Amino acid sequence: MQALNLACGAFLLAGVLVLWRRDLAAIVWLFAFQGLALGAMVVVLGADQGSVELVLVGIGVGALRAGLLPYLMRRALVSSGEARETQPLVNVATSLLVVAVLAMLAYAVSQPLVRLAPSPATQAVPVALTVLLVGFFVLVTRRRALSQVVGFLLMDNAITATAFLTTSGVPLVVELGVSLDVLLAVLVLQVLTTRMRAAFGGTDLDELRELHD
Repeated sequence: MQALNLACGAFLLAGVLVLWRRDLAAIVWLFAFQGLALGAMVVVLGADQGSVELVLVGIGVGALRAGLLPYLMRRALVSSGEARETQPLVNVATSLLVVAVLAMLAYAVSQPLVRLAPSPATQAVPVALTVLLVGFFVLVTRRRALSQVVGFLLMDNAITATAFLTTSGVPLVVELGVSLDVLLAVLVLQVLTTRMRAAFGGTDLDELRELHD
């Protein structure tokens, strides 16, 4: 399915570009773009299966992850008063090389599953696993609290994508429960970012560790 391939390509591209950009506002927009691609992916799967429920779930996923969550993250960014990621633990060039290695690792790990149930959907599983590993890499190499939350949300997007690609669809009640958990996490982020900014003047985790020491 060409539409599914395009959605998966956009989903992967957004995750990779998060590593390339250091502007926090741009990172939030990239996360929103990935959420839109995830929603499109689910809608395409629902249309292919003739499932109205799955199409509606895809629209809801897109609205939450491309609309509401980025909106809350932008509010947290404004409250923090910070515009750029500090020097990450791994530079951009090295990060892109690591992504290439992670993509090959994801492809190798997912091959047994792809061979077990070959289909256009399962063939896209390596993309989701790559984004999962990229999200974890962002989580451990970025220093700003907002950047690390984006890494966590990239991992959540990848897990959601894997669930939809490897099954006939996640039940609506399960997706709503997971989405509410993610929404709660972002709301907590917004409160903590505001308080950290007021108390310490920033959200750089390395600087906060220095204060602790």
